[in-house]
Amino acid sequence: MGCICFKSLRLKPPPSITSTVVDSQDDDDGDDGGQYPLIFREFSFEQLRIATDGFSPGNIVSEHNEWVPNTVYKGKLGDGRRIAVKRFQRLSWPDPFQFIKEAEAVGRLRSEHMANLIGYCSDDSERLLVAEFMPNSTLSKHLFHWEKRPMKWQTRLKVALHTAKALEYCNDKGINLYHDLNPYRILFDKVGNPKLSCFGLMKNSHEGKNHSTNVAFAPPEYLRLGTLIPESVTYSFGTLLLDLMSGRHIPPNHALDLFQTKNYLVLVDSALDGQFSDEDRTELMHIASRCLKTEPEERPSIRFLMSTLSRLQRRAELWPTSVKRLMPSSSNKKTKHATEPLKLTPFGDACLRADLCTMHELLEKLGYGADDDVISNEFSFQMWTGEMQENMDHKNHGDAAFRAKDYDTGIEFYTEFMYGAPTVSPTVLARRCLCYLMTEMFSEALSDAMQAQVASPEWPIPLYLQAACLFKLDMEAEAKEALRHGSALESY
Repeated sequence: MGCICFKSLRLKPPPSITSTVVDSQDDDDGDDGGQYPLIFREFSFEQLRIATDGFSPGNIVSEHNEWVPNTVYKGKLGDGRRIAVKRFQRLSWPDPFQFIKEAEAVGRLRSEHMANLIGYCSDDSERLLVAEFMPNSTLSKHLFHWEKRPMKWQTRLKVALHTAKALEYCNDKGINLYHDLNPYRILFDKVGNPKLSCFGLMKNSHEGKNHSTNVAFAPPEYLRLGTLIPESVTYSFGTLLLDLMSGRHIPPNHALDLFQTKNYLVLVDSALDGQFSDEDRTELMHIASRCLKTEPEERPSIRFLMSTLSRLQRRAELWPTSVKRLMPSSSNKKTKHATEPLKLTPFGDACLRADLCTMHELLEKLGYGADDDVISNEFSFQMWTGEMQENMDHKNHGDAAFRAKDYDTGIEFYTEFMYGAPTVSPTVLARRCLCYLMTEMFSEALSDAMQAQVASPEWPIPLYLQAACLFKLDMEAEAKEALRHGSALESY
């Protein structure tokens, strides 16, 4: 690891930085390789503007929208060093001294398990942070949107363990809050090691808004009080464990229901078959469920999680190849059922034929049923702000667009609705799934269909929708398997 030192921040201007346009395809070219010392320093706004090619949209590397307004760019300094630059919304930090103080506190941290902070900018109303650049994208991409092969069990455990080690290091240094821990906050370096982003160690604004993603994933105390406590980090870590186990972004309240009913098949990624023992799976689910306890004092400490994950990783490394070969493979299961005739409903048959127009017609006729009652009851109970009413308006606008076959608008309003909904609507997910299919966004459609299955495990429609998505993705064997499961569930 490079040396750690703090330069005097205002005695002399930093060295000039020449203009460098960042090429989006040069992730392996000019990477730091550990040759640069980790010196914390101040940058001018002009230096960072040049390094990011004028904050070019082509250099944006973060999730960013109305709920995640602060944008992260990749950039390159004049000496070839690659950086990540987080640019805050204007007036997020009106007091420059408070911003600098908090940035300096994070800048003192140096961990091999983190993408460390190496500088900041406080120039007029501009506030920016500068960190080490990690060239191999985020956990979200590798876990949810993989192209070649799914992430292995050992790698998922490594991600969890390294994240726990990074959080425990921060605790030891007196920083015990991490804001909005999620798969976008886990990055991978040049050789594939997971690193926790340092950006989550600072609030999104001086007002202390700590959670900017879907409120369905926020800790209960944040929903009650609007602030985070150290135990909130453990809760968010539990949601991260769910993501790693399932390969999907499962809302905690639904996961807890599945824990209680021991519906483990929905919680475990089928791509992990044969990579771990039943005992290891049960233990990881147990600690995830403990992390998600409603009462903060009932959650385990990060140190305990680190110890448990270390033990699980050692066992995973010793998990014998011979045992894996004896495990029944999913391909064998598919062969066994390949000759069984399918008895499909009209909707299942439309999914088999990928007849999107018929699917739309039938899904529209299905309506919401009990699903609509659940949403209405949740909102009538929580109708203490105009924001809740506005959120219901988003759903209604989405339904109107769905009926009118305006699928892009449907996606927009359904997405707005789900960001603020207190509960997950499987029907909204199913409808947005079909909107994605209609606009040829097949991976996004598949993700919605899988989340709808998690939200309503007894409803066959999500399985049929998964089949339609998989056919579009040229995954015929998996599509037929989903059809078979949907047909079996309907018969049952």
